[in-house]
Amino acid sequence: MTAERRRIWGWYFFDWASQPYNTLLLTFIFGPYFAEVATAHYLAAGMAEGAAKAQAQALWGVGLAAAGVAIAVLSPVLGAIADGSGRRMLWIWAFSVAYVIGAAGLWTLAPEAPALTQAVVLFCIGFVGMEFATTFTNALLPSLTDEGEIGAVSGSGFAFGYVGGLAALIVMLLFFAESGTTGRTLIGLPPALGLDPAAREGTRFVGPFVALWYAVFMVPFFLWVREPRRPPGLIRRAGESIADLWQSVRGLLHRRSLAAYLGSSMFYRDALNGLYGFGGVYAVGVLGWSVTQVGVFGILGAVTAAVACWFGGRADRAFGPRPVIIVSILVLIGVCLIVVGMNRQAFFGVPLAEASRLPDILFYLCGGLIGAAGGTLQAASRTLMVRHTTPERAAEAFGLYALSGKATSFLAPALIAAVSAATGNQQVGITPLIALFLLGLVLLVWVRPDGERAAWSAPLPASR
Repeated sequence: MTAERRRIWGWYFFDWASQPYNTLLLTFIFGPYFAEVATAHYLAAGMAEGAAKAQAQALWGVGLAAAGVAIAVLSPVLGAIADGSGRRMLWIWAFSVAYVIGAAGLWTLAPEAPALTQAVVLFCIGFVGMEFATTFTNALLPSLTDEGEIGAVSGSGFAFGYVGGLAALIVMLLFFAESGTTGRTLIGLPPALGLDPAAREGTRFVGPFVALWYAVFMVPFFLWVREPRRPPGLIRRAGESIADLWQSVRGLLHRRSLAAYLGSSMFYRDALNGLYGFGGVYAVGVLGWSVTQVGVFGILGAVTAAVACWFGGRADRAFGPRPVIIVSILVLIGVCLIVVGMNRQAFFGVPLAEASRLPDILFYLCGGLIGAAGGTLQAASRTLMVRHTTPERAAEAFGLYALSGKATSFLAPALIAAVSAATGNQQVGITPLIALFLLGLVLLVWVRPDGERAAWSAPLPASR
């Protein structure tokens, strides 16, 4: 393997190593476990069931919101400082330590006398570490290969990451995460390593497991990835870098393609995250699915995401990232329309037989499409951001990209909640996501397919 291929494969391993934080901790294992433990704690304190669930959700939501604000505010600043110093790898090391400490500490959330606030703080430390490490790792993408190959590399990285998240999820479900009622794993075994199911040690092990997974699989990254050396004349002090960042932000008013792309990605990524978060709620509330069925739904989405990201990367290389993004958004709008028009009783007003399996089949199909289009959308979005920056300013650019992704992260959940409450209908509640996807699609009209690298070098128009 050549040095260039080793460097690319090392970069892939970041996605493989870091994806389990989203898959295992945020979505499928720790998040639900936290809700279960927190609800039981508040019930024991005398709260009514509804109030206990709401309080558990509120505590989790406050933590995620605080993490989101920290990421949104600090990503561009730290990115600019890293660009100025030319030392992004140092920041990846630092935030990797935060990832491991935060994830490993989740072991301490025991079902008896749980330290809920501590668990939320630890989760957020790891989550912020993961997001910041991702920002600086993305910033290395422009220097990995020729511009024509960046789309394929980005897609393959996402595909590899989804496979890593899927592999980690399967290991946890088969050998560690126990049922709260039976004390057995998905295949009927007690938790491995002698972990005590009564103390939920199998499920709690997800934190140390994710930390260990990351530490082991980041070894190829740190061994094979080297940051290009910055000529001494291009190294800037922190104050100068922050001044350059402010100049770049002001310059968005005069750089239509970059501004339109950041706005577009803000809306469609917010809609995508809302769709991810809504899927399980819809499946349980509208279709009456069990947790096992939701788990299969998640696995299906991860598999299709991995496959589609690989093929999407090739399409990106052939046609460019913007057409791939447009097709992905159209597919996701179609999924939203199916969800709005489907329940157990009817499909777009056409009555269904009482025992019809059509809703289940269609929703599994939707899960596959969400995984495929969502994964491809994220991979192509990363490529299009590369086309709007230069290797020297990439960390700052991806900091702004992270800011645009977090600035309205509250919008999709808030709109879904408001419309659901106003209509009393879970299906209708998803319609705001269609509007957000359409806004993102419209703004892409002003995004140049070849990007706008002058945004990081051209002087601003003189003030009047």
